[in-house]
Amino acid sequence: MEQYKSDFIDFMVESNVLKFGDFTLKSGRKSPFFMNAGGYVTGSQLKRLGEFYAKAIHDKYGDDFDVLFGPAYKGIPLSVVTAIAYSELYGKEIRYCSDRKEEKDHGADKGSFLGSKLQDGDRVVMIEDVTTSGKSMEETVPKVRGAADVTIVGLMVSLDRMEVGKGGVKCALDEVKDLYGFETNAIVTMAEVVERLYNKECQGKILIDDTLKAAIDAYYEQYGAKA
Repeated sequence: MEQYKSDFIDFMVESNVLKFGDFTLKSGRKSPFFMNAGGYVTGSQLKRLGEFYAKAIHDKYGDDFDVLFGPAYKGIPLSVVTAIAYSELYGKEIRYCSDRKEEKDHGADKGSFLGSKLQDGDRVVMIEDVTTSGKSMEETVPKVRGAADVTIVGLMVSLDRMEVGKGGVKCALDEVKDLYGFETNAIVTMAEVVERLYNKECQGKILIDDTLKAAIDAYYEQYGAKA
């Protein structure tokens, strides 16, 4: 496992963003783990988060893109901190853009978007916290492609939960890839989280012991992606 992946897993734990226990998800599924990306709230946390996204994007997509697009609302700070980190780590200026939930009808920046205006020829990397159903992409991809003649290079999320999406067979990231024709990746997968934490200390504790590992295995037996 790449060092940035291992470090990111530790970072999620220390930021209290990745939790283990008994959770009921929005989908109604009972899950032994939960990730709340809204838990990154301090300056230092956001700075490090942007660096992890930048490293993962650089690792998977290289430097051949112009814009980071973060869907409202959680994608807005993600695109901003990652653009800053990309400039600092790789010396490349990347523009950020986000959509508005409600179109602004006045002022110099009126319209459907925040940040940089999308331009013909732009190569865009989409950035999100986690994709469980792909619903946000249904709303966002047509907006981005309708704004200008752009190429969407790929999508980067923080955690791939590796469970079936709406189709009931593939994970949500693979469904997005098949539907829209661009690459999808995560900083880490849940399999990598288990690899890093199972019977190994993190923050002075064993977070995934044999009992929790059995619960995670049972969850994936029921909800894990089949393809």
